[in-house]
Amino acid sequence: MRQNLVAGNWKMNMTYQDGLALVSEITNMVADEVTNSDVQIVICPPAPFLSAIGRQLPQGSNFHLGAQNCHQKESGAYTGEVSAKMLASVGCEYVILGHSERRQYFREDDELLSQKLKAALAAGLKPIFCVGESLDTREMNETNDYIGKQLQNGLFHLSNEEFEQVVIAYEPIWAIGTGKTATSQQAQEVHAFIREQIARAYDAKAALDTTILYGGSANAQNARELFSQPDVDGGLIGGASLKSRDFTEIIKSF
Repeated sequence: MRQNLVAGNWKMNMTYQDGLALVSEITNMVADEVTNSDVQIVICPPAPFLSAIGRQLPQGSNFHLGAQNCHQKESGAYTGEVSAKMLASVGCEYVILGHSERRQYFREDDELLSQKLKAALAAGLKPIFCVGESLDTREMNETNDYIGKQLQNGLFHLSNEEFEQVVIAYEPIWAIGTGKTATSQQAQEVHAFIREQIARAYDAKAALDTTILYGGSANAQNARELFSQPDVDGGLIGGASLKSRDFTEIIKSF
């Protein structure tokens, strides 16, 4: 079901000790300051910290543990990789798939991501599936075509039951780590387009029920305006998730 959700993607940052301190600060601030108990919070630390961070999250709360990636196979001779089943075994509920950095630096394409989606769902994880366009694509007015293909090729092969478990994150690549942010209207336009595509691929109920996050340099200053848009259900937060005050203020933006 559609939810207000904020996911913190720590990427390749933090030491073990710093990560424990950060999540302690966040959970204490949220307990003291956040009055909207409907907001779901997903913490996505680097893989070596998952088990320890998961144990530190308040049990039975609106905090959830997420991973930043998984392998498409359940097990095997894949040195250095982590399977979805392994992630589930240490308490992960979510996994980010298709992030623009994975697509760019590790050449992950739609076919591979469709396999990862299946693996994640088979392990009982909820994928946060990322889509988004480059600056060149936007300037050529091809944003909708590009994102439509990402959805069609990477995601829309799922059954209705499988798709119900998916969260979508729109991340304009040109706004990640650049200090640029899509205007609230630009974000709303793409989120509405994504919801229209879901309705076409599945049905109106699926479109209404899907949680769609904004993932392009959202911060404590712009989150409230972004989250006020009718089709923006929260954020996939990068740099601001590494600062407890900023991340808490984003959570409070609903």
